[in-house]
Amino acid sequence: MEHSTPTGMGAALPPAYLSAGTSSFTDFLRTQAPELLPGGRGGRPVTVDARRGDHRDDVPHGTTIVALTYDGGVLIAGDRRATQGHVIAQRDIEKVYLTDEFSAVGIAGTAGLAVEMVKLYALELQHYEKIEGVPLSLDGKANKLSSMVRGNLDIALQGLAVLPLFVGYDPEAADPARGGRIVSYDITGGKSEERAGFHSIGSGSVYARGALKKLYDPAADRAAAIRVAVEALWDAADDDAATGGPDLARRIYPSIATVTAEGAVRVSEEEAGAVAEAVVAGRAERPRG
Repeated sequence: MEHSTPTGMGAALPPAYLSAGTSSFTDFLRTQAPELLPGGRGGRPVTVDARRGDHRDDVPHGTTIVALTYDGGVLIAGDRRATQGHVIAQRDIEKVYLTDEFSAVGIAGTAGLAVEMVKLYALELQHYEKIEGVPLSLDGKANKLSSMVRGNLDIALQGLAVLPLFVGYDPEAADPARGGRIVSYDITGGKSEERAGFHSIGSGSVYARGALKKLYDPAADRAAAIRVAVEALWDAADDDAATGGPDLARRIYPSIATVTAEGAVRVSEEEAGAVAEAVVAGRAERPRG
């Protein structure tokens, strides 16, 4: 008597799933399951009403991210607000992600696609290390993210842009105290290493960068650098309606991550909250900082 095998139960996997194949997880998805790529496009163009122009107000957008180096590492921080046109779509969105042992990424732009991209990027780094047996170099990580941003160009030009900000620590740096690096991108995937030691992206970036210019100190320690990042996000929120400041009533504080020779670590809610409350108290006495 024959026994049928239920669909999907005990069926042999396609050969591509059982061979080493490419070290790029994104390339693997593109050939085996393109619908799982960010946007589910599979290389197909997205239909967008041209009358909307180059910005989509009907989807949530993430806003301001800041990054700066300090003595022994680099940090990245983001506000928690996502906007949909003139409406607050979400008050506590997560925009800062640890992507591997020595890197982190902050996201701005179309929120849904940005989250998909950064999660796929983290998988890409894991996949490469498992296939090759060694992690990507810091330059390799920055280049990999560049190619993923470039792959989103078709829909970015239709108003659904995603812009990441990459930070990482180079364990091979000649000067361990200066091992932290910051890389920014444009929508075509073009990348630039920020030699000034700080950078900001998103709708409030102009105001945040102005604050960073005045407050940045490359010799600052971790605690001082976190305070500077929160101050910069406060200044962005003070002038940009799309950027959310610390919400003490709801206990929603900036997301912050640091990357050092010991690895990438998320700053706890308790520590971020204490710094945010100190900044709010200080601005109550001196509103202009």
